[in-house]
Amino acid sequence: MCSSFKYFYFHLLPIFYFLIIIAATTTEFKFLDSAKSPEVFDWMVNIRRKIHENPELGYQEFETSEVIRAELDKLGISYKHPIAETGVIGYIGTGKPPFVALRADMDALALQEMVDWEHKSKVPGKMHACGHDAHVAMLLGAAMILKQNENEIKGTVILVFQPAEEGGAGAKKIVESGVLENVNAIFGLHITGKFLIGEVGSRSGLMYANSGFFEATISGKGGHAAIPQHSIDPILAASNVIVSLQHLISREADPLDSQVVTVGKVEGGSAFNIIPDTVTIGGTFRAFSKEGFKQLQQRIEQVIIGQAAVHRCNATVDFLQEEKPFYPATINNGDLHKHFLDIATKSLGIQKFNEMRPSMGAEDFSFYQEVIPGYYFVLGMQNASHERLAGGHSPYYKVNEDALPLGAALHASLASTYLLKLQQDIPLVEGQYHDEL
Repeated sequence: MCSSFKYFYFHLLPIFYFLIIIAATTTEFKFLDSAKSPEVFDWMVNIRRKIHENPELGYQEFETSEVIRAELDKLGISYKHPIAETGVIGYIGTGKPPFVALRADMDALALQEMVDWEHKSKVPGKMHACGHDAHVAMLLGAAMILKQNENEIKGTVILVFQPAEEGGAGAKKIVESGVLENVNAIFGLHITGKFLIGEVGSRSGLMYANSGFFEATISGKGGHAAIPQHSIDPILAASNVIVSLQHLISREADPLDSQVVTVGKVEGGSAFNIIPDTVTIGGTFRAFSKEGFKQLQQRIEQVIIGQAAVHRCNATVDFLQEEKPFYPATINNGDLHKHFLDIATKSLGIQKFNEMRPSMGAEDFSFYQEVIPGYYFVLGMQNASHERLAGGHSPYYKVNEDALPLGAALHASLASTYLLKLQQDIPLVEGQYHDEL
């Protein structure tokens, strides 16, 4: 090691790191101030309301994608489209490594909106009842802020506008497209009424469960209810199937590996005095561990077919993986958790962070985390002085738009400061990164 390099390494490098920390701290407040400015806030609100009025289901987000691309064009941000059918991937920064991604889902739900307001859904039977319209607006807000400060970005921020989170595994198709192949980390957020506005929640490690769906058709022999001996009753068989499925949780599952089976669909019969030929049941099953999930899937099929046979019926089971792929568990990267805590507490205050318990919910952000270090968090939007906001997937769902600047600023701060931190490693680990996406 030459003397000049030794001098830099032992004397100037610590100063370099200190300057990075100072720059990161300044950035957080600057981004939050920018996001709260009327220029950015009003713009995000208008985008969110435009998308809310025209909700589109998974892989049908054509108008939503068009809105996103139009705004990116105005901002001078380059992008790729279509990715995963309707997705949009934007790029801000140097175009060179390192790369960090920010994700927003953009699909709506098949629900009739019951909230009467000026920007109510104009599409019967469809609404943004899970806040994805707000997610898009916040990521666009972050894009505007980052573009305004593009000369300070030490690498490339990738904007992932993703279709079909609600059961369609849009994240899986984004991953399979290869557009995130050389990305170093990815962040995603979801707004919630469970926390007050200005609060955030997350955890390191396991956050959400593995999840899958199933549908079974139980076939018997129809006939008159007054002479059941001449029929083979699929309703009785289905009833015993449903009860037996719950025994998988109470008698077979490891109590320390949380699992759940819920039958949410039962269809069969059309008259009080007729035994039908078939009954269809359907539901979801979830588990924290991969092993527990696979075992549960196997036993669900065995129980349905076996219990149907006990009652002289036949049964077929479909796990619907083409239409609704299994979602892996959402597991937050530990190092990214530390980074998030640093940024969130500096931006919002240490008392604004909530350590969340693992949930049996599911989130297709997990597909990113299987191949990229990833971190997922929730952003509160409940106003203490207002009525309690309805939960997600409710026809009475509302978004408190005052949360939009916070989400935009957190997005921008997480990405830009993470790229700054990565710069510490680049001189010491030559050739660690690929030169292109």
